[in-house]
Amino acid sequence: MNSNKSFRPTPKVWLHNTVFASYAEEFSARLERGRYSDSTANRYLGGIAHLARWMSHCGLPVRLLDEQAVEQFLGKHLPRCDCPKPVIRVHNDLRAACNHLLSMLREQGIIAGPTTPTGPIADELRRYDEHMRNVHGLSAGTRCGRLRIVQRLLLSKFADRPVVIAELRTEELRQFIANQLDLRKTSSNAASLSSALRDYFRYRATCSDPVGPLMGVITSPAHWNLASLPRALSDTDVDRLLASFTSALPSPKRGYAIIRCALDMGLRRGEIAKLMLADIDWRAGTVTLKSTKSRRQDILPLPESTGQALADYLRHERPTTSNPAVFVRRLAPHDQPICADAIARVIRDAYQRIGLPHSRTHALRHTLACRLLQHGSSLKEVADVLRHRSLNTSLIYAKLDNSKLAAVALPWPGSAS
Repeated sequence: MNSNKSFRPTPKVWLHNTVFASYAEEFSARLERGRYSDSTANRYLGGIAHLARWMSHCGLPVRLLDEQAVEQFLGKHLPRCDCPKPVIRVHNDLRAACNHLLSMLREQGIIAGPTTPTGPIADELRRYDEHMRNVHGLSAGTRCGRLRIVQRLLLSKFADRPVVIAELRTEELRQFIANQLDLRKTSSNAASLSSALRDYFRYRATCSDPVGPLMGVITSPAHWNLASLPRALSDTDVDRLLASFTSALPSPKRGYAIIRCALDMGLRRGEIAKLMLADIDWRAGTVTLKSTKSRRQDILPLPESTGQALADYLRHERPTTSNPAVFVRRLAPHDQPICADAIARVIRDAYQRIGLPHSRTHALRHTLACRLLQHGSSLKEVADVLRHRSLNTSLIYAKLDNSKLAAVALPWPGSAS
């Protein structure tokens, strides 16, 4: 691929007159090997041109480029960007381009690998990881997310010094939280941050550290358990949703099969993404889930409608690949499974096509639960189908069991009944 092909003039000047001038051709070749389209490759080239311009203004050499610099570029520069047009400002395109660039530069030995803590911080993170795994039984994904947050906190305070939590002041913790929220100002980020820090300080409390003042600094977004109603789809909305996967879409059979997996079996988006060909027993009519939220192996019946949708996708639309995943990428990079975010995107796009205000993939699980209740299933049966470890998790669906709620409702004051 020629890095100049269809490339906008201004970014081309930025790219070939800045710190990335000698890497443009190799970057283009990397994208070509991944079978990216010309339009995607040009967006990514424009993205690293934007990054190169920012690095030149900051005086940042290539050898010092890392994830922290990319976060500063995306979190600090991008919201206030006044670079002249045409410039790539799409956050997802910029992040993807930067990730490809970091990988390429590390493969060539131009920049160092991802920074990993050593010494006392590494030992502290290892002990905390063992505590989360052995005491709380947390999954690897949950532990990894919390370790990333705690690692950033410890590096900001202790660097290569011994970790002494008693030396961490409330003002420093408050500033750390503010800095993390500035990078991504969302309620989900705030909730993850507060949950990770609170759990870590509880662990430190078991080590006899005085963490009371630090715990007082941590606040969470307001959330009242069971306060809202599950947002389920009506039968009409379900019919419209399924009918929206027409031949005009780039991959309608895949999208239809994904909706069926969530709607008929209540699979979560991560479970759909990790579904393997070997997990489906066509003769027995079952699906084995090995990568579940509860870390159990569950065997579910395969409904006929779901099986037909999966078979239709596998026979007529699934790209030729050696990858064992059921749902694989249609676009570059090929021969890879689609991720959980791609599953969510398929479902959100389907909502938008029919004008639904929903945005969460869990609405389809809620719909399955409501249908079960409407057909006389108990809350215990709903919990079993949705694979809830605790019946308390399913209690929110009691609000939707109108027939049973009507039987216990008191008469309105002053009414004849």
